[in-house]
Amino acid sequence: MFDRWVAATLREKLTRPFVHLVFGARQTGKSTLIRSLLPEDALVINLANPIERSLHLADPGRFLVDCRALKPKAGGRFVFVDEAQTAPAIFDAVQTLYDGDKQRWRFVLCGSSARKLRRTGANLLPGRSFLHRLMPLVLAEQPPSEDPNSDAESPLPLAWPKGRTPDHPFRSWALDERLAWGALPGIVAAEEKDRADLLQAFAAVHLEEEMRREAMVNDWGAFLRFLRLAAMESGQIVNYSAVAQQTGLSLPTVKNYYQLLEDMYVGVPVSAWSGSQRKNLMSAGKFLLFDLGIRHAAAGLRPAIETVQANPGPLFEQWVGLELWRRLHYLGGGGLHYLRTYAGAEVDFIVEHEGQLIPVEVKWSENPAPGDARHLLTFLDENRKRAKRGFIVCRCRRPMQLHDRVMAIPWQCL
Repeated sequence: MFDRWVAATLREKLTRPFVHLVFGARQTGKSTLIRSLLPEDALVINLANPIERSLHLADPGRFLVDCRALKPKAGGRFVFVDEAQTAPAIFDAVQTLYDGDKQRWRFVLCGSSARKLRRTGANLLPGRSFLHRLMPLVLAEQPPSEDPNSDAESPLPLAWPKGRTPDHPFRSWALDERLAWGALPGIVAAEEKDRADLLQAFAAVHLEEEMRREAMVNDWGAFLRFLRLAAMESGQIVNYSAVAQQTGLSLPTVKNYYQLLEDMYVGVPVSAWSGSQRKNLMSAGKFLLFDLGIRHAAAGLRPAIETVQANPGPLFEQWVGLELWRRLHYLGGGGLHYLRTYAGAEVDFIVEHEGQLIPVEVKWSENPAPGDARHLLTFLDENRKRAKRGFIVCRCRRPMQLHDRVMAIPWQCL
């Protein structure tokens, strides 16, 4: 069993007498992680299995009967429901059981689609539940294979908890491998010869077929054009009108499809920074697909190192953005923004966390220069109360102090 960043936190929280909702995209390792944390006598209901799902859909009362048949024990009996969104009535049954006896059971409900729950009006148990989110791997779970010639801790306040390093990390990868195949646990653990085929199958089966069912798509060809275009333009500012024109879809439909990507946890919105006094800021947001390997496959590209080598800079920027976004969610909040003016001034990412603002630039360069820090310094000057330091994430061999307020750091030290 490989170490996951949230395992220790989740293990402790599962002992608390609340309902636990664990959401995230498919193949992020939700089921594997939860099963590793539960005792052997836990009741497991796998609604990803069509036979078991049909039984519970045909007989909504079956869940109540199965749970009440469990022999009580000290600390509560665990009940784990995988892909719970496929049988929304189970949420009402959980509330009935939980309200009747808060100590007898420990419910863990796992899902990969917020859209289906919202559409069916499913009961998300407000006031009774903890919400957890599982992401693709972060850097601490899969250490780099390259040595940055530095033993310094990450200067960003988004690092692996102090005093705890992973005992069983996933296999190490070089940067070009991360940009080619992404960070889904199953892909990282797979043999290299199988990775591209697995990613293309995910894009075809999960993204295309499941999203089609979720959105009740009528024009299949237009939807596929949208998905390919959204993947190809991942990391760029979204122009809904241009996407609508290129796909033949209406503007409301395009916006609905982008929301669908977010609802299924495969889309990451990055909002434009609005805290500046400048008048010439762009206000449209950026959008990232949640994993670079899936991005390539959905865009119709072969997930491979050769694909990365054609234009690595934008993919490197997306990788840094996804790493920051995942850590923010694991650490319990904050925001990820970007800033761009119509005149061309840009800050790739602005991390908002615990009252701080941390501007981050991403450069493919191995030798960043002081001039690369000019937009970071402007942002720091404009936000002196909340922004103290800025960073350039790049491929330099060791941290470099480019200015008294700006440091360039190797990606391995992120």
